[in-house]
Amino acid sequence: MKKICVPCTLLLFAMSFASSAQSGKQLFTHAIGVQAYTYRNSFPLGVAAVLDSIKSLGITEMEGTNPKNISPEEFKKLLDERHISVPSIGADYGLITKDPEAVIKQAKFFGAKYVMVAWIPHGKTFTIDNAKQAVNDFNHAGKILKENGLILCYHDHGYEFGPYGNGTLFDYIAQNTNPDYLSFEMDIMWTFHGGADPAKLLYKYGSRWKLVHLKDIRKGIANDLTGGTDTHNDMAVGTGQINYPEVIKATNAVGIKHYFIEDESPDHATQIPITIAYLRGLRK
Repeated sequence: MKKICVPCTLLLFAMSFASSAQSGKQLFTHAIGVQAYTYRNSFPLGVAAVLDSIKSLGITEMEGTNPKNISPEEFKKLLDERHISVPSIGADYGLITKDPEAVIKQAKFFGAKYVMVAWIPHGKTFTIDNAKQAVNDFNHAGKILKENGLILCYHDHGYEFGPYGNGTLFDYIAQNTNPDYLSFEMDIMWTFHGGADPAKLLYKYGSRWKLVHLKDIRKGIANDLTGGTDTHNDMAVGTGQINYPEVIKATNAVGIKHYFIEDESPDHATQIPITIAYLRGLRK
């Protein structure tokens, strides 16, 4: 029996979708960015070569700061040479609460407007006490960032969608933080994996969503509240479980500012071109 190349099949799918969807206006017209964590295993092998590959894909934005094997100054120089901007950086929850001035300095060095926090420390289960502490910490840190011209965004991770009151723990965070001090970055895959509907949640909180992570999850993987799944379950956008046409309609409607592909899979080099072809092929 002839062996089937799965990545090749996915690429053909994306190209076929783009070709068949040429009627109508393009649905996704935004600049495409990438989350630096996607290349966590590649950067140690050569930062410049990775950035050259990113540029060759037409990616013009990156979320994140310098990898460990290069200084911030040299990394920014390499980014500038390739016309890759950094509109958003990530910050550890502990650092943003204990030393927000250090985060502000780092964000301004890279020219970022947004600072995102991707994980709230908690035990095996995310609880209302964790959510209440996060509300206090985000309101405090977000005020300091705002006073320095920056916007704090919390990046949801799936575990926040456990039930609470008439909604979820994520609803509690959203409804008890000051919109002037905290906005959000939706990780579309983690939102879905946590049991929420990404498009509906985008509409629910509207302009508080500023950024998104574009990613998809393998078909057949059940949702849960762990905030984790095997990295092999990260799929090229449009080839997994998520209804991306509806999601992109929602991101357009609420005015998302920046879109970052985050592909944690070891197959990201093959999958990212598929994701881009799929997004550019979407039509209204």
